[in-house]
Amino acid sequence: KKGSTIMCEKTPADALKDELFYSPEHAAFTCEDGEIETADSFCGDYIDFLNRCKTEREVAAYVKTLAEENGFIPFDPDGSYEPGDKVYYDNKGKALILCVFGKQSLKSGAKIVASHIDSPRLDLKPNPLYEDTDLALFKTHYYGGIKKYQWTAIPLSLHGVICRKDGTKVTVRLGEDEGDPQFVVTDLLPHLDRQQAKRSAEDVVKGEDLNILIGSRPFGKDKGSELVKLNIMKLLNEKYGIVESDFLSAELEMVPAFKAVDIGFDRSLIGAYGHDDRVCAYPSIRAAFAAVAPERTTVTVITDKEEIGSEGNTGLCSAYLEDFIADIARTQGLCGRDVLRASECLSADVNAGFDPTYPSVHDKLNAAYLNKGIVVTKYTGARGKSSTNDANAEFVAKIRTLFDGEKVTWQTGELGKVDEGGGGTVAKYIANLGVEVVDVGVPVLSMHAPFEVVAKLDVYMAFKGFKAFLEK
Repeated sequence: KKGSTIMCEKTPADALKDELFYSPEHAAFTCEDGEIETADSFCGDYIDFLNRCKTEREVAAYVKTLAEENGFIPFDPDGSYEPGDKVYYDNKGKALILCVFGKQSLKSGAKIVASHIDSPRLDLKPNPLYEDTDLALFKTHYYGGIKKYQWTAIPLSLHGVICRKDGTKVTVRLGEDEGDPQFVVTDLLPHLDRQQAKRSAEDVVKGEDLNILIGSRPFGKDKGSELVKLNIMKLLNEKYGIVESDFLSAELEMVPAFKAVDIGFDRSLIGAYGHDDRVCAYPSIRAAFAAVAPERTTVTVITDKEEIGSEGNTGLCSAYLEDFIADIARTQGLCGRDVLRASECLSADVNAGFDPTYPSVHDKLNAAYLNKGIVVTKYTGARGKSSTNDANAEFVAKIRTLFDGEKVTWQTGELGKVDEGGGGTVAKYIANLGVEVVDVGVPVLSMHAPFEVVAKLDVYMAFKGFKAFLEK
């Protein structure tokens, strides 16, 4: 004893275990003095970001504004750039690239961090509005992988754009502000659901049943059909100047109206819609702003359409990232493919956090845990590693050495047991360009639900890790 404290020396076995065993720790034990408070402050800003930005268009527009405030200017392919110059490329208002030119020539490649800003949701169909038994509703087509029953009986808000037949465009954001009306998909009461309850979980609520209740009062006191629908169109015409055919050229999304909030008595967690993948996008954006004098050119991508396979001209199956690299390479008299071959990328996407309520779907030795830091995921895919990027060991070693050296709390993880499912990220599309890529992101509980949960310390470690990668 020394005073009232028992001093216990480690046994030789304990000392050897510390040296040889892999044992990721809770981030609270690895944080430096004051870092937990810094993480909480960082996450306060992240919560504000989540409440402002619930769609890919809103994220891209908001980040573009922030980028300009931080000295970024639109990229000019014919321009000339010096180390430290900051440019951005706006891809159709749904995806964005931030670039800071490095001290080294692009011959040494770029440092790329790529995340996605689309999330599962309910999209309105092209001809959505109808009336049935004096109720007005919208027809929807769900976007991304969802459990359909989770989207019933929760408050929803309407976001998006409508391009009117006269060529003008109106932005829609309704259901977020105090006093706004909100919307809902109704569900069947338990007293009458005997047949519904016999269905599999996948079919408890069918896709065509995800109809949004939007009104119930008729226009005036006239007698006739579709008067509730008429009243809704009158209100929409007054507010947005649209007619029904304008829905044909609209992109309207129903998303949860929940606000992002602290979770837990200790406020250590954040509950919100859209953590997948804005919980990686936001730290990567902040890292891009913080990396003011990088050694190598940094390219931070926030992209669209990942939840449906990265398709379309705003997803990473398209050529916009490859073309951007070719354009910045040309400003230095280089070939884009040579720059890509020398480049490195963190595919910044989430992993499934271990949930003690559902342990059977995880291999505990290879699961990701909340509060154990950012997750390095060597491969994703399904079963036999189908449709995945499997990162090279040499690059994984480089990343772990970087994180250890910069005191970034990190862990490794798979997306569930081998035959339980799996998933995908943008990693394989960037790897197809010849870039070294590994997935790195934040563990999430209730992924793809309307209300997901992450740990604040993991969010901050994502920022710290992305910043270290971009700067070094």
